[in-house]
Amino acid sequence: MGLIKLKPVTPIQRHQVLPTYSEITKSTPEKSLIAKNTRSGGRNNSGRMTMRYTGGGHKQKYRIVDFKREKFGIPAKVMSIEYDPNRTARIALLNYVDGEKRYIIAPDGLAVGQTLQSGKGSPVEVGNALLLSEVPLGTIIHNVELNPGQGGKFARGAGASAQLLAREGRFAVLKMPSGETRQILVTCLATIGSVSNSDHQLVVSGKAGRSRWLGIRPRVRGVVMNPVDHPMGGGEGRSSGGHPRSRKGLPAKGYKTRSKKKASNKYILERRKK
Repeated sequence: MGLIKLKPVTPIQRHQVLPTYSEITKSTPEKSLIAKNTRSGGRNNSGRMTMRYTGGGHKQKYRIVDFKREKFGIPAKVMSIEYDPNRTARIALLNYVDGEKRYIIAPDGLAVGQTLQSGKGSPVEVGNALLLSEVPLGTIIHNVELNPGQGGKFARGAGASAQLLAREGRFAVLKMPSGETRQILVTCLATIGSVSNSDHQLVVSGKAGRSRWLGIRPRVRGVVMNPVDHPMGGGEGRSSGGHPRSRKGLPAKGYKTRSKKKASNKYILERRKK
């Protein structure tokens, strides 16, 4: 993926940095793999607003992505690399030799015409899904399962990747995208390579309108609210607002909210860096 910086003909374009979409080979999604994607506007089933700063945005169709990769031993050909409005990564359309079509998260370096495979005995190549017991140490992986057969749960966003550091009995030691080191069962699947669209974090929208297209409404700071609306609201003039905390009163900026009794704590060897 490349980025383009526009000539500042208008004030909006002065700092705007946009993707070129040069890696995308097909503009319309596969009809059999799309589903209805309704918007709630941040309202629940009784019409009450439960999520603020949400609403509007362009109409979208949901692409059904295969995170499980459970078609073991059946080769598939990469037909196209496509844009997905529901995620930051690109998706790839696979055509299996038995005729079935599926979308997967496109790894970096995947090309149209490439043949992919998943399951035991698959070659260690970009886009192939293997058990952690078969992945060589030091390999960069993504779309990793937390429980066998559950489907990939982490390292799925644009540019994200994990690294296999070691294997200790039933567990593999992985370095997560956050920097956390944790154990995962060696019977879990992972896909070789890092996720595509790594330049996503460098995109500068340039105008509020691009956020509105994504369904994001203007956000209001707690400091400028009234005391009835936020713990940091109120005061004469521009008050700092006291200790930073959320709307519900929980301290922010350093206060730990993770439960000390959480079951997965024993699998975390080293916490993420602050």
